Formats: sequence, C-alpha cells, structure tokens
Amino acid sequence: MRLDSDDYELFGLPRRQTLDLGTLDTRWRELQAEVHPDRFVSQGTAAQRVAMQWAVRVNEAYRRLKDPLQRAAYLCRLADVDVGAEDNTAMPAAFLVEQMQWREALDDADSLAAVQALADQVARRRDAGLKELEQALDVANEPANAAAIVRGLMFIDRYASDVDRRLEALGH
Repeated sequence: MRLDSDDYELFGLPRRQTLDLGTLDTRWRELQAEVHPDRFVSQGTAAQRVAMQWAVRVNEAYRRLKDPLQRAAYLCRLADVDVGAEDNTAMPAAFLVEQMQWREALDDADSLAAVQALADQVARRRDAGLKELEQALDVANEPANAAAIVRGLMFIDRYASDVDRRLEALGH
C-alpha cells in the first residue's frame, strides 16, 4: 500500500461506478485491521502516527467510494474532468424547469401525503440519474457527461433534503 495510491488501488477494486458495497465494506474492515494505530503501540509513537495517517486515508477513501455521487465525482477527477460543482451551475432548461416545478409543488404541498408523493418522485428521479451515471462511466466512458449528471444529482439531493425536512416538520 502507498499513501499516494488512488482509492480504487488502495481497496484493490476496479475503477468503476458500479461497486459491490459488501465487498467495499469487507475490504474497509480488512484495511482498518491492518492499519489501526493500536497494532503499532509496541513500535513507538512515530509508527503510531504513521498508522493514524493510514487510518485517516483509508476512512476518507471508504467514505468517497461508498457515496455514489462522491464516487462518480472522483472517477471524473481521475479522468481529468472537474465536476465544477462550485462554479458550473449551468443546467439544461428542461432540468431547471423541473426544479422550479418541484420547488413550487413543495411550497404548495399541504399534507403529509402530498410531501411523501414528492419524496417518492424525487427518489425515482435520483435512482434514474444514478443509472445514467453508471452508463456514462462504466459503459460509455464519458466522464464529461458524467460530470454534468453529478451536478444535476447534487441539485436533486439538495431538493430531497428540503423534502425530508418538510416531512419531519409534518411529523413523519
């Protein structure tokens, strides 16, 4: 293992958007067992510090690979394509219209059933977007297209959080 390995190399996984999360979890536990600082107590504080660096590196990689949007953004970055979430908010007009309609629907929703229907609709849209990501990254090898999909899914996730907060406020 090398600290400068990419996350996939570190975990011994293929560079793909589609991952077996069970394998990822198993590999994470194995790596944590290898690098846990407690294993290096007898070797002194310097060895424990290095082990701590490794533990942090393994945990960061695990969190990135476990989350499908972070994983996709990471794959884009590995392909030298910046998702540009901070400075590239340009989206297709149809997507923006959909977002405005969702916002209005959430503002107008006055019952738990209405808000739950929005939550279900958004979940279906997110699932469809995740499938598009798998297609763009694993099949078509189109990281630029994947970056645009990631940006769209980030909008969808923010809206889903708003819907979830509204559900909580309604006592769900």
